[in-house]
Formats: sequence, C-alpha cells, structure tokens
Amino acid sequence: MGIFKPMSIDITPALKNIPFLKDVPARAMKAAGKEAQWYSLPAGGALFKTGEPADSIYFVLSGTLGAFHEGPEGASEFIGHIRAGEPCGEMALFLGGLDVDGDGSPENAPHTGSVYAIRDSEVIAITRKGWQRMVKAEPELLEAMIRVILRRLGKAGQRSTRAAPKVFTLVGTSPTIDLSLRARALADSLARAGKTSVIIAEAEGDEKPAAFFDDLELRHDVVILISTIGDNAWFRLSIRQADRIWVMARADARPSIPLMPTEDSPALALKLVDVVLLHHGNERRAARPVEWLDASGGSRVFHWTGVQGPSCARLARVMSGRSVGVVMSGGGARAYSHIGMVRAIREEGIPIDFVGGSSMGAVIAACVAMGWDNDEIDRRIRKAFVETNPLGDYNLPVVGMVKGARVNARLKEHFGEAEICDLDIPFFATSTNLTTGTLRLHRTGLLREALRATISLPGILPPVVDGHDVLVDGAVLNNFPVDVMREMHRGFVVGCDVTQQAEGLDVEEFINPPNFFRWVLGNGFSAAPPIAGLLMRAATIRADRTFGRDMTDVLILPDLIDTELRDWEAYDATVEAGYEAAKKVLATSDLKEKCCTE
Repeated sequence: MGIFKPMSIDITPALKNIPFLKDVPARAMKAAGKEAQWYSLPAGGALFKTGEPADSIYFVLSGTLGAFHEGPEGASEFIGHIRAGEPCGEMALFLGGLDVDGDGSPENAPHTGSVYAIRDSEVIAITRKGWQRMVKAEPELLEAMIRVILRRLGKAGQRSTRAAPKVFTLVGTSPTIDLSLRARALADSLARAGKTSVIIAEAEGDEKPAAFFDDLELRHDVVILISTIGDNAWFRLSIRQADRIWVMARADARPSIPLMPTEDSPALALKLVDVVLLHHGNERRAARPVEWLDASGGSRVFHWTGVQGPSCARLARVMSGRSVGVVMSGGGARAYSHIGMVRAIREEGIPIDFVGGSSMGAVIAACVAMGWDNDEIDRRIRKAFVETNPLGDYNLPVVGMVKGARVNARLKEHFGEAEICDLDIPFFATSTNLTTGTLRLHRTGLLREALRATISLPGILPPVVDGHDVLVDGAVLNNFPVDVMREMHRGFVVGCDVTQQAEGLDVEEFINPPNFFRWVLGNGFSAAPPIAGLLMRAATIRADRTFGRDMTDVLILPDLIDTELRDWEAYDATVEAGYEAAKKVLATSDLKEKCCTE
C-alpha cells in the first residue's frame, strides 16, 4: 500500500478537523479513531496502485494527491487532483466487503486506479469497519459520500473541478526571461475572467511549510510559483509544490541536455510538464519545439507571442480550466461539414484552444491548427479534395485500391514541412496500429505524415509503415476521439460527429456485380467502384453508435442524410449543413460565457 509510514498518535482530533466528518457524533468518532491510521506520504509516493486490495477509505489532511488510470497502451493517464479535506479510495471500498466468488467470505475489491502524492501530504486511513461505525451513527454521511461518487463519475469523461490543476510553477530556462512579467500578464487575464490568483516568488515562498501552500490553494483559484532553474532550495520547493510545471523557454535558444535537474518532483516524474515557447517577433529559431519537449519530458507545447494578447489569453484559459477543445470525427466527404462548424464557432467569438480528430476530420482540424482563416481553409480543401478526386490514381489492388501518390502530393503541397509541435494551436490525430492492435496518437512529428496515417482507409489507401508498425485510418478503432481530447486538456469539449446519420450502402451495387474490367468499361477510371464505399463504410461504422457523445459539453450532429462518404463533390451543401447545425446548437449554449476571458 505504498512507501509511506504510519504515525502512532491519537488521530481523533484530526478526524474532527475533516469537514466531511464534522457531524459524526463524538462516540462514533472515537470508535472510528481506533480503526484509523495517520500517514505521512512523501511527494511521489504511492498511496495505492491499480489492482491492490482496498480495505480502507482515505481523507487528505494536507497536501495534494493525484489519481491515475492505465491508458490504452499501458501508460498512466492523469485523471485529477484530490485535495485537502477530500476522500479517496471510496469506490473500491464500497465495492469491497461482498462475497464476489461465492465462497461465503467477503473479499476486498481491487483498486481500479492508482493514487500518488503530488506533493508532501498527510493522509488518514479509516478501515471499512471504522467507516461502517461512523455511517451507523450518522446515516447522512453515506448520502454525502454517494454524492461525492456521483460527482466524480458524472457523465463519462466530463469535466471535474478536482481534475483541474491549481498550482502552476513557471520555470525559467534563462535568466533573460522575465518571469514576473509573464506571471502578471497571466494574472491579469485570469482576473478579467473573474478568477483570483496569487504570484509567489522566492522571497515570499522560500522555506514555507506545506500549510502555507495549502492556504494559498484554499483562498485562490490559481497559484503561480515562479523560479529560474538552479541548484537552490526555492527551485526544488517550487517544483515539488507544482500541480503542473510550465517550462518557459526562448524560441531562439536551444535546450540544455538534461534540461531539468534530477529532483524528487512528482510533476516531473508523472510528466505533468508543458513547454511554453516565448516568441518576440522575427527571431531565428535555434531548436525545433519537439527538442524542447524531449529535453523537458513534457507532454504539450504552447507558443506565446508578445506578452498580452491571444496567446496569453489562451494560456490563462488553460490555467483556469476554461480552454476549449474541438474534436472532429472521420466520415469521408461528410467531414466537409466540420468547415462550416468552425466558421460558426468563430462567428460566435468562441476560442479554439485545442483541436484534433480522426481520419478526414483530422485533416480539417489540421487546417485550424495551422492558423488558416475561413477563406484559406475553403480554398485549400477545395483545391485538394473537391476540384479533382484525390483517390483517383486507381490500380489493381495489392495493398490498396489506389496508389496514394495524389494524396501524398496534396498533403505535402498544403502542409509542407510543418511539424505538429510548431502549430500555434495544440493538435492531435489518431491512427490505428495494425501491428499491435492499438490506437496511435500523433502529437509530434511531421503533420502531413500524421494526416497520411489517419486517412489510410484499409483496402483503399496503402497503409503507412513506421518501423515495424503498420498504421491505417484512425476511424478503425476510434472515429470520434473525444476521450483523447479529454486527456489533452481540462476545459470544455465541442464535438462534431458526422458518421452517425449514414444511410448505409446501395444494395443494388452488390447484386451480381461486374468484374473489374466490365466496371471500367461502363464507368471509366474516374468513378470509384462499389468496393470503395464498402471499405469506407466498414472502416467508419461503430459498434457503439453513441461512443464519445456523452463526453462532450457541446455536441453537433449535422444533417447529412443525403451525403455519401465518398461524395467528394457535395462540398457546399455539406459545409452549409455543418454551419447550420453548429449555429443552432451554439444559440442555446452558454459556452461563450463560460470560456471567454477577454
């Protein structure tokens, strides 16, 4: 059950100081105290890990814990913070104590996730027996705990206030970076959004006890600690206290290797680190953004141009949990409707802070991440996909119906050598790794290569080979990757799903079909044979037709009943359908009021 050590003292007074337990009668509290232990958990220590038996419920006295679950590729994915006064491990405790295997004796249910200390914390563990004594004496305690569980479960994947980080440490990689100036700019943006913040530098925070930082969290929405990288006590303290570390770096500098010293920082160990590249105009880039990401062990890259302005406002939204992520599903030509959705979002004045998608939806998302305006997106998509068929270079299939040369050329023409980490708006695309049977998440590397992988419909386009991995269309495993966006940021999610209203296939095309040569004689090489529609439909159909929908804050479903997956020329009507659907949904949404900081 972790590496911490129990402290043998009377903990009844500590139990009384937990707001959750304030109404428990003194006798029950004293009895429960005999079934409880007080632990000191060092930063980075595990309270419990996935699969370990659960026999206690925990309450955080001081410090902050972090909840994690195992992701699809075995990596730990952050769920959220558990702060002072909050319970922990309640789900497994409630499921435990049942005779699961039918042998007549109750078992302890295993924990379904892991919990680590984000910083030095003190925790009280109450056994199941002690908890039952308190509930018997104060039945309303059980009702309160059920409310906690329901709030944390919510609708699958939805926003949780406990998930949002509150303590951000801005780490300067150069003494020439004015961290105070940057922190004040962020604080000003937060204030305009009605959020309170406090900035703590070395003079105010050095050698302060954990209770000092707990109090800051209690009294402010966001706590900003600032420190330049160095071999000193304040730097070590500031990164140990961080919920999230923002590495502030000059875009015209190169990272040192290693960039961050080896410190006992949970945020570093758990990769709760972002890179913020500072741009001052026309500076000469000395390193690729991905180099900063690799050197810092970070997970996201942000770009900050100037001091005040749109870049600062975006970062403030990220800090306050008000950022907006837009997810676009795959769906062949139906994905054109995402262009109309983007136009409607922009007309409403709603910012787009993160963007991503699958298959053709990822292509439209990439246009947004490139910073193109509505006219530029329209011009490029028309040229690349509408004016001539990008899948027109047919051949006798060995691994694909088409050679893919046209698609490769058009992706290179429009996206060039842009890397994903170069993009002003953080972006992701998904593909399916046929070698491992898992989802591949593209958040670094050449943008056009990620797009080529995510649109590689099996049997139509040749797959992308990356080392020993064979990558095909992301729609095969997850055509509406709202869950990926939920892991990427802690704000609001707008999702547009264009596959749910598919009419199916033209049955007549599959009754006594002609052979390949008779088809060509009757239709020519410009028309796609029925197998194209068959493969596209097979790749984008979902067993769970509502997957991802309940994870969105705003869901947009364009009326595309008459648009086929391969109807590449039905551009204008499809774009308009996306625009009208988005305008209708946004007219009844309060998203703009919730997210805007300026």
